[in-house]
Amino acid sequence: MQTMPAHAAHHDDREIETLEEFDATVSARGTLAGHRVQAVDLTDRTRELLTTDTAGAIFLGCAMREEAAAKIRADGALVFPPVPDLPFDPYRGLVYSPDDLFESLADGYEATPDARAYAWFQRTKADGDIYASMLRAVHDDSVSDALDELLSGARVVGVMGGHAMARGTEEYAGAARLGRELARAGFTVATGGGPGAMEAANLGAYAAPFGDEMLTESLELLGKAPHFTPSITQWAAAAFEIRTRWPQGGRSVGIPTWFYGHEPPNAFASHIAKYFANATREDGLLARSTAGVVFLPGAAGTVQEIFDNATPNYYESRGEPTPMVLVNRAHWTEKLPTWPLLQSLARGRSMEARIALVERIEEAPEALKRLGG
Repeated sequence: MQTMPAHAAHHDDREIETLEEFDATVSARGTLAGHRVQAVDLTDRTRELLTTDTAGAIFLGCAMREEAAAKIRADGALVFPPVPDLPFDPYRGLVYSPDDLFESLADGYEATPDARAYAWFQRTKADGDIYASMLRAVHDDSVSDALDELLSGARVVGVMGGHAMARGTEEYAGAARLGRELARAGFTVATGGGPGAMEAANLGAYAAPFGDEMLTESLELLGKAPHFTPSITQWAAAAFEIRTRWPQGGRSVGIPTWFYGHEPPNAFASHIAKYFANATREDGLLARSTAGVVFLPGAAGTVQEIFDNATPNYYESRGEPTPMVLVNRAHWTEKLPTWPLLQSLARGRSMEARIALVERIEEAPEALKRLGG
């Protein structure tokens, strides 16, 4: 079924990202020397901090009592204290969950951490303040680190497509069935994490463990709030209603950005790696789609992603070219004739055997398998 490994199976064993890991390390090793402790609330671990060697350790955004902080600094550890009054944690050790980003949705979307982080970004992005830009960079780097740990050893297939695809349409249902089939085949589905085609593919992966009727019913329920405008609150609430009715769905990844702040993340990705910098997010999503990418009909953003993906495949800068499957002939040969250019680029190179154009979304999983050898 889902092949996404459990968190922390492969992360650097000097990194401590939860209170459980902190306690286990202190009791097993008796030292924190040289460790990195990331965004763990250590307020109730003063005794342990006062009696454990912390030489060369680094504490990133860990709440602790002043006497503990003073002793740690005297040991030669570096302490980066939590930043007050920020709507996000720049040092976070794990990627987000839908519940993290949509907390307080009952009070309206504006009250959620997601909306508040976007509002902070809007206020600070143009003021040229080195402090704000450093906090964004530290946050995005922490998220990338957490995402690498999460996806270590997974076979990731990216599904790209536009945010305009509305719930309740046949296209949306097709993208959801694609996500479900990929998840059932043992792939980890990764999308840009937003609405439309992205949400549909994450929904499909969420539906993978259930009987087929669950997806049919979900598509019908979601059709009542087809778009994230005019109300993000209603749009998101409809998704949480489905998560409540069918808890413990399949796992998948969404990689959205606050750069497009009008566009909320979708609640069907179990793990959300949300970035301030769109370029980091775009590149990261494609670089991590190690088992290939399916491109559904989209506009400028999807065209950009096709060539962002084609370039490392052309130069083999990330090793062997990965499969690229474009869906819908008329769209990619007439409306936005990307396919002829992709074919010309690939000619005579090893990526030539790794690209395909299919008519129907149902053909994409088979094409991926064929191209993946």
